[in-house]
Amino acid sequence: MKPKTRHLVIMSFLYWALRRLFELIALRFRSEDAKEVEIVVLRHQLQVLRRQVARPNLALHDRAVLAAVSRVLPKMCWGSLFVRPETILAWHRRLVQRRWTYPRRTGRPPKRAEIRRLVVRLANENPTWGYRRIQGELKHLGISVAPSTVWEILRREGIDPAPRRADLSWKEFLRAQASGILACDFLTVDTAFLRRLFVMFFIEIETRRVHFAGVTFKPDGLWVAQQARNLVARWDLLPFRFLIRDRDAKYQGGFDEVFASEGAEVIRAPIRAPLANAFAERFVGTLRRECLDRTIIFGSGHLESMLKSYITHYNGHRPHRSLDMNPPAPRPPSVTFDAPPGSVIRRDVLGGLIHEYERAA
Repeated sequence: MKPKTRHLVIMSFLYWALRRLFELIALRFRSEDAKEVEIVVLRHQLQVLRRQVARPNLALHDRAVLAAVSRVLPKMCWGSLFVRPETILAWHRRLVQRRWTYPRRTGRPPKRAEIRRLVVRLANENPTWGYRRIQGELKHLGISVAPSTVWEILRREGIDPAPRRADLSWKEFLRAQASGILACDFLTVDTAFLRRLFVMFFIEIETRRVHFAGVTFKPDGLWVAQQARNLVARWDLLPFRFLIRDRDAKYQGGFDEVFASEGAEVIRAPIRAPLANAFAERFVGTLRRECLDRTIIFGSGHLESMLKSYITHYNGHRPHRSLDMNPPAPRPPSVTFDAPPGSVIRRDVLGGLIHEYERAA
């Protein structure tokens, strides 16, 4: 109990004790008939209150008064009290516990916050490390910690054991292998004359750079394989080890063999698992929201021209959150960034459908 709170409790108790003492003195000068009538009235009021209140809420001074009165009240009159003797004894035990309080130190002393943070850091940065491996690394750093202590810290922080943390998701796998992965996909566009065009593209997982492959009305296996050869012709700029694609029947006619001849392995995404090719799917959604859903396509030539302009904007100017708000292939700034903010010019893309802003030279 805080000193200020303890002081208020003592003052309140002294007030109640002094008030009861004055009442007791006043009763000494009253007649016996008046006392008998008052007792009857008080007993009746007590019965009324007992019917309405199941368990009264007693303050600390109320308990002290009842405990003191119980010492002088005859046993035959104990029925007047609405507490039992066991209750008064329990009050006394709590009072003793509050008076005699010692610091409780059970078990080993808690570890310092720095050690706990270091254990959590090692577990998060090394998913395959168990609590014994972390304990060994701490010993190498000159920190003596029991394995059970490391295990308890991980449990309290909600960190799963190493076998569960070591499982790789598609997102973690792609992030770790991003520098060597290329993905490809198709998207469809319906023209103003209700003809459906198929667009094929490739996207680099690490840089998010998009490569436009082609547009066609009939994407058969031969056409798809030819687009793969056109991309491989620029293979000196694209040294990739893996290619992710879905299980569409259009990838036939030697598509996989084109990449296999260059030492790249083709990975087919699981059935009905669009998240396995999430980067390509995300680009399709961005392309539709910013470009295709805002215009009407009249033919393959019109669509090809728009896609080339948009992909140039996408690769060279549009910021990406995964790239720290930089474009996949950023262009060097034309002027220094200490130029006045008023010297900003706008350049229209796709006839003003998209705007790009740069500092004036």
